[in-house]
Amino acid sequence: MGSGFLNRVYFGNTLLNYLISAGIIIAGLIILKIIEKVSIHRIKAFTSKTKLTIDDLIVEIIERSVFPGLYFGIIYIALKRLTLTPILTKILDIAGTFVLSFLLIRAVVILAGYGLERFWLRREQDENKVRSITGIITVIKGIIWAGGIIFMLDNLGFNVSTVITGLGIGGVAVALAAQAVLGDLFAYFTIFFDKPFEIGDFIVVGDLMGTVEHIGIKSTRLRSISGEELVFSNKDLTNSRIKNFRRMNRRRVAFSIGVTYDTPLEKVKKLPGVIKGVIDRIDKATFDRAHFASFDDSWLRFEIVYYVESSDYYVYMDIQQEINLKLKEKFEKMGIDFAFPSQTIYLVNQGNG
Repeated sequence: MGSGFLNRVYFGNTLLNYLISAGIIIAGLIILKIIEKVSIHRIKAFTSKTKLTIDDLIVEIIERSVFPGLYFGIIYIALKRLTLTPILTKILDIAGTFVLSFLLIRAVVILAGYGLERFWLRREQDENKVRSITGIITVIKGIIWAGGIIFMLDNLGFNVSTVITGLGIGGVAVALAAQAVLGDLFAYFTIFFDKPFEIGDFIVVGDLMGTVEHIGIKSTRLRSISGEELVFSNKDLTNSRIKNFRRMNRRRVAFSIGVTYDTPLEKVKKLPGVIKGVIDRIDKATFDRAHFASFDDSWLRFEIVYYVESSDYYVYMDIQQEINLKLKEKFEKMGIDFAFPSQTIYLVNQGNG
């Protein structure tokens, strides 16, 4: 009686077959859950004692991709042993393709994220740059997911070429409408990867200059010497000639001073040596030359060249200020006057007598 009951057929399968499939699912899931708990616990206990990060990656892939795939595999095998209608068979096969593709894409994204974070984030200390890199990694993960979904739809039998063509036409329209935004976005990637400047660099763009404070996806912000914020679109920056003073090993400085024409010749001859002595005593300043260069309209012009052994603009200004103060002090002691624009008018007496 009992045997006859179990052999009754429902929807193409005996009741015994249904019970066996259910037993396979229940027992398989329980056994696999125990294996997962024990194995993951032991692997984590082992990896916690090592300094490597690759083992943590392996644990994450096993937890998020391998075991979910095994759970689904048990259910899939148990259901596959039953006699199913063509529609149910197709649904099960589609579900299997979907689940396996999803888990595979997830594993690839985890691997890609690990590689990118290890390559970029571990090398960066700047908080703003870390945020930018994190944003780029998110975009790359999104691209991987999009490509994986297209691959999955193709395997499921969808005509993805028509969808891609439609997206391509729509993409062209969007690109034309958002050309400026896309231009700044691509310029951002150029700045990020090519690194013509970085946060903290002092740069000159045309007749504007300042220290880079923020590099965003759309724009870059500089802080000028006078304090105001300068905002440039990334595309404008990549299309401009940029002077990056932070990349200099040393800064060449040339400037001129003038003394009055009534300065005695003996003192004029001493001035190059006096200037050299002043610059030689200043830290981070290397004297190059000082010459009596020319007779100008109102003064005798001396041309001085020296090097600042630093790329910092503020260091250069401090040194130049110190040179100016020391020269004024020396000139006052020597009784030499700095020249200023002036005119001397000679009056000739043309009297009748």
